[in-house]
Amino acid sequence: MTPPASSAGAVRTVPCPRCGAPARFAPDNRWRPFCSERCKVIDLGAWAAERYRVAVAETPDPGHDTAAD
Repeated sequence: MTPPASSAGAVRTVPCPRCGAPARFAPDNRWRPFCSERCKVIDLGAWAAERYRVAVAETPDPGHDTAAD
């Protein structure tokens, strides 16, 4: 009896977070999860320029009386 074919050798493809092109998510893609060095550098530049922000809900300062404003 032949064992079933394993998907362990199959390489997963994911959309590039920058441009959406298919990118190999495997050790041979040195820019993963990006499709290319260009997309990786553009994304790094966006982080450096602080274009990515994490939204936070601001809580009122407990020592500040809002009724006095």
